[in-house]
Amino acid sequence: MISGLKRLARPMAVTAPLALAFALTLGAPSARALDLGFLDPFNLFGPSEAEEAAAELPDPVRYEVTINVSPDEDDLQDAMEAASSLKADEDEPVSGSLGLLAKAKNDRRRLVGALYENSRYDGLVTIRIEGRDIATLEPDATFDTSRPVPVTIDVTPGPLFQIGTVRIDANGVPIDPARYELTPGSSADSVRILQIENRIVQDLRNEGRPFVAVTKRDVVADSATDRIDIAITLSPGETIPFGQTFVTGNERMNPGFIAFMTGIRPGETYSPEALEKARERLRKLNVFSTATIREADAQAPDGTLPIQVTVAERPRRVFGAGATFSNTEGAGANAYWEHRNLFGRAESLRIEGSVSRIGANTLSDTGRETDGFDYKASAVFRKPGVLGPDSVYIGSITGLREQPLAYDRESIAVSNGVEYRIDSRQTVAVSLLAEYETIGTYLGEDEFLLASLPVTYTYDGRDNELNPTEGFLARLYAEPTYEFEDGTPFIKARGDVSAYLSLDERDRFIIAGRVGYGVIAGADLQDVPTDRRFFAGGGGSVRGYVFQSIGPYYPPIAFPGTDPDFVNTPTGGLSVFEASAELRFNVTDKIQIVPFVDAGTVGDDFAPDFGNLKIGAGVGARYLTGFGPIRVDVGIPLDPGPRDGSFQIYAGIGQAF
Repeated sequence: MISGLKRLARPMAVTAPLALAFALTLGAPSARALDLGFLDPFNLFGPSEAEEAAAELPDPVRYEVTINVSPDEDDLQDAMEAASSLKADEDEPVSGSLGLLAKAKNDRRRLVGALYENSRYDGLVTIRIEGRDIATLEPDATFDTSRPVPVTIDVTPGPLFQIGTVRIDANGVPIDPARYELTPGSSADSVRILQIENRIVQDLRNEGRPFVAVTKRDVVADSATDRIDIAITLSPGETIPFGQTFVTGNERMNPGFIAFMTGIRPGETYSPEALEKARERLRKLNVFSTATIREADAQAPDGTLPIQVTVAERPRRVFGAGATFSNTEGAGANAYWEHRNLFGRAESLRIEGSVSRIGANTLSDTGRETDGFDYKASAVFRKPGVLGPDSVYIGSITGLREQPLAYDRESIAVSNGVEYRIDSRQTVAVSLLAEYETIGTYLGEDEFLLASLPVTYTYDGRDNELNPTEGFLARLYAEPTYEFEDGTPFIKARGDVSAYLSLDERDRFIIAGRVGYGVIAGADLQDVPTDRRFFAGGGGSVRGYVFQSIGPYYPPIAFPGTDPDFVNTPTGGLSVFEASAELRFNVTDKIQIVPFVDAGTVGDDFAPDFGNLKIGAGVGARYLTGFGPIRVDVGIPLDPGPRDGSFQIYAGIGQAF
């Protein structure tokens, strides 16, 4: 052991690498025992003595640093320069000779760590200031500070080490190192070893063992074989059931309901995933400004693990208002009032109203004549937890008047339904809808009384809802409907899939695609209310074309008994096909440019009319923010119809799809 201790003075034999700490205790000259036991990644690379100096630096000293890696293998020169704080801060002075020496000693630890990160456990790092090795300098050493002080860093990487033997003892719990790719001959990068250890600990926690701990770690670097031998001993602890859930911080909210909505049931095996799901459920209640959930530090006397929930409630009442103006759409205004917690169980009531098209009498320069303004008023009541913590009842009543391109419509509708979250990716929503409406078209005005059962299934595998870079989103929709005035049953169904693929590790280039198909079965086109038919065109469909402008049209002249306001307007169809493709690439960290191509068609039969496929193309810009991208798209119709302009501009928050 004496000879080993003496070797601690070698430049390589120091503690604290970049991402982990090895305490080196050397035995035989060919092997070193590496203790990873005091890792503190938040403290290892904190500011040195010089970096903690005040803004007005006393005795500023400038320096010039040169890093030499010989031989330079596997881009180690770049790795050393990236790890060196001396190199990174070369343009910033330090405080006196003492500050430079302290920074150099800290840098040596960082560079040793960088070697360990690259499986180099037998290398040498020598730092010289004015040609003097810092390992031999006294703490009060001084340098000629009348000019930039020369600092030279010489790195001899040494051989590339690999994993040798691996032993993992978890007190009888079987753990296969091969499952974690911790096998002889595999990479011995120091960070990788600790990451694997953390994965093992997390997997044991996921088995219901909240008190798992690493009790011993032996890591031996054998210079004779260039191998790292690893022995890890863990105390896995027992699997423990959840106990009672305690709630604090609530004011109006019922504490028993909060505990119920976490979904954590006493007696079920402890699970970190269950705690994370509980946090997400409480967040989605929209009642709390903060909600934290943590397990107790010890078991209760009955052997269970208590759970502590701490919440802070948001204001119960909130209201807002807004206004819009367009030279073609006229003025508009909207307002809402919401109570977030009516009866102490996160029930919410939202009352909302809007008025639009004030002062406008055409939909656009190429639109049809319209009459008066549009309006919409609604009241929506939500009650979570009706079928368990992952469900919410939604009831609403809505009245509206609207004048899109294809029809005039007045409606009052009542809906009752339940939305259920199957798991983190899957959601199903079922509701019962009753609606009375009057619809005006080219053929005159008709009344309809409808009852329907909309069902929506969603699979969301995206990595981000507003700005996805990987994964896909699938949505299936079906709405069986019965129209009482004419005794007509029909079903409307549609499927949409969007997919996203990143072309590089930094997500600078992303390909996004979307395809959708819908069909109406059970009735002829003239028996289906116009608002229930399929239309295409607009910002959420085929950009560049006016909303609803794609598909079959009424005749270009008014025949006797028809409404001349709807001459040459879309009829809607029984089927629709839409597809989009985008290339999203970041020109800066905040700015994204998005060229796109959209296509779509509507048919008056089960199969869309691909002979009249409409294509739009254009380019958009995105400003990436913390709450999602701010989007502006300019689309051009490549085959404009009679109601389309030369281009369309769209704006919103989030990607187009």
